[in-house]
Amino acid sequence: MPGKSAGTVASAAPQGKYPFPRIVKPKAPAGTVYRGNVGMWSWVLHRITGVAIFFFLLVHILDTALVRVSPEAYNAVIGTYKNPIMGLGEVALVAAIGLHALNGLRIILVDFWAWGTKHQKLLQWIALALWIILLIGFVPRHLINVFSE
Repeated sequence: MPGKSAGTVASAAPQGKYPFPRIVKPKAPAGTVYRGNVGMWSWVLHRITGVAIFFFLLVHILDTALVRVSPEAYNAVIGTYKNPIMGLGEVALVAAIGLHALNGLRIILVDFWAWGTKHQKLLQWIALALWIILLIGFVPRHLINVFSE
């Protein structure tokens, strides 16, 4: 049928063994946000890392505030952080902060620079490359310190 719109009937005559007309589902445009492209994952990871960093900061403020209540309690809490599991948590924290920061800079470039809008995907890959370089520089040195103590 010429000029079909979204959700129109393909033909008035029954097709196949079903006596009802077939309804044509409109084809989604390629590259939409919900297709798993880089932009969608960037958006999802930016939100996840932002929430994770918020909760880290909340816990950090609370455990630092313990020093005013009881220096002994503060020392006990800080002592629990000095183990390999928390060392791996620090790697995750630095990874989250790095990804969130670099993606935030990419968003600023896209929002305020006309060139950035045209090259969003390139900027995303640059941000990811810089993030990997950051982690390559940080993770080995940090884990050596964590596991050598």
